[in-house]
This record gives sequence, structure tokens and C-alpha cells, in this order.
Amino acid sequence: MENNDVQSPLSSLDKDGFIPLYYQIQQVLIEQIQTGKLLVGDCLPSEYELARSYQVSRMTARQALHNLKSRGYALSQKGRGTYVTRPKLEKNIMYLRGFTEDMKQRGMMPSSRLLAQTVLSAKGVLTEQLRVEEGSAILQLRRLRIADGTPMALEESNIPLKHYPGLERTDFTSESLYKVLRNKYGVRAAWADEVLEASPATLEESELLSIPKNAIMLSISRVIMRTDEIPIEAACSRYYGNRYRASIRVPTTTIE
Repeated sequence: MENNDVQSPLSSLDKDGFIPLYYQIQQVLIEQIQTGKLLVGDCLPSEYELARSYQVSRMTARQALHNLKSRGYALSQKGRGTYVTRPKLEKNIMYLRGFTEDMKQRGMMPSSRLLAQTVLSAKGVLTEQLRVEEGSAILQLRRLRIADGTPMALEESNIPLKHYPGLERTDFTSESLYKVLRNKYGVRAAWADEVLEASPATLEESELLSIPKNAIMLSISRVIMRTDEIPIEAACSRYYGNRYRASIRVPTTTIE
């Protein structure tokens, strides 16, 4: 069925100019998304509908839709069509910032759902990351991170309790981990070592984030350090690749 909201090609495309037609169509659709004419979850016109409405080739229409998807404005579902989604959030990994602060700076409303709050015995790689002895008490938090009502990430935090006695009694269904560490224990984060990887979503992740099975996840593992070189936490955040992308600004040294 033809989408009647698509603007007339006579009023929106300049076929004699230098701007590619697919880019013009793409920008018209983005403007409709940004102004609220097209909402998240709305079905976009098909290649055929765009080609007929704008009197362009299907290849041109296909390129416009492809660019929308690559920029995070749309997502295709097999057998159902292409839908409007939220644009990908840019995560600058050069800056150490918590999820709550990050979302607030973007003008979004952050919230969390506590999945688990458990005291474990440190073993394996955690003893190395947190610089504790085997069997030391570790507080593990697993949280679903949400912004404007949309599940954005799954996060696991491991904190050595020998530095923060009583932390395990905090109710993290409503409290921010770093707010508690800062206000109650005087913790200041100085730097972090991070590792980025891409891997498929687990069944649990696909259900909690409402994403396709085996969707590509952006995984950021990190160890955050205090100013006195003592580890604060070892954590892993798992983001849906269609909602997030990582960015970094690299200073120039010598380019030959």
C-alpha cells in the first residue's frame, strides 16, 4: 500500500542539481522523523512505493533506505518491512561517564531495573582485575539500563567489598552505584582500561532488550581505577549494536 505521507517528488527533489536523488529522499524521510511526522515504530514506504512516488529507480530508493538503516533511523524486519527506530547513540569512549549521567546529558530520562544483587567469592580473572585474594567478597550487580522507556544495555558490575564495607546492604533498585560510592565512601574515579568487542546477543539479552535473536552486541569490558590506583570495579556493559556505536578521537603523532 502506498504511503500517502511521502512528499511529492515535484516539491521535494531537485533532479537537475548536484545532490544525489537517494540523498534527497533520505533527508526528506529524516526530516519527517525528526519533526514527528514519522514516529518510532511507524512503517516506512517500501522501495517500490518510494520509487513510484518520487519517480526514481528502485536502486535509488533502495540506497535511501539503506542509508537510513546505516545511520540508525530505520530497521528492516524480514516479511514485515522497514520501521522507524531511534538513531544510534554515539558513545565517546575517550570519556569516562556513567550511564545515568550520559543519558541526562543527552536530554533523556535514565532508569534501571535491578536484575540481581549478589555477594560472590572472587575467583579467576576477577581476582586479577580487582587485585584481591581468591575468595574475597565481591558485590555483583546486574542491571538493565533504560532511557526514555527503551531498554538500552545490560550491565554487570563487580565491586570489591573489602574497600566498601556495607555496600551490599544498599538498595540498588533506586540508588546509583557511583553516587553511593562518591557520597558515602568518597570514591573518585581517575581512569579505566576498556576492551571493546562485538558478539551475538544471548537469549536472555534478546528478551530483555527486545531485540532479534543473535543480534550483534557492542560489549565494553572495563576496570575502573581510583586516583590511588585501587580498582573500583570490573564491569561489562552490553549494548545493542543498532542503538549504539562507539567513537574515539585519536590525537595525531607521526603519519607517514
